[in-house]
Amino acid sequence: MGAAQVFDAGIIIYKQGFTADLIYVIEEGLVGIILEVGPLAERQVQAAANFESFGWSAMIPPYTRTATVKAIEQTKVIVFDGRELTAFCTKHGEESFKIMQALARVIAERLRQAYIQLLGVTDGH
Repeated sequence: MGAAQVFDAGIIIYKQGFTADLIYVIEEGLVGIILEVGPLAERQVQAAANFESFGWSAMIPPYTRTATVKAIEQTKVIVFDGRELTAFCTKHGEESFKIMQALARVIAERLRQAYIQLLGVTDGH
């Protein structure tokens, strides 16, 4: 179901705003999660490393990338097709629950980190 892929440092894995069809689990390496806030303005807001995942929007409608992801160092990932993973989940209840729970954890952690950064910006820190 998953395929291995390697991205060299500096490579853009995907861009914010584009259609999402793949979800990634980092086997080894580091990526930056970048928010594009204007045509010439971007800011790395988070990072993901070994055994973390990114690309969750490939499983959640409207299937649109919410950030740009760039390899900070050479990064080996396991890539899953979001629609195939969703189809698998519809047929396997217990596994589906575990996958969706893990997906919710990723989204919740990214949201928590965004709140922390936002508080830092608004508090003048």
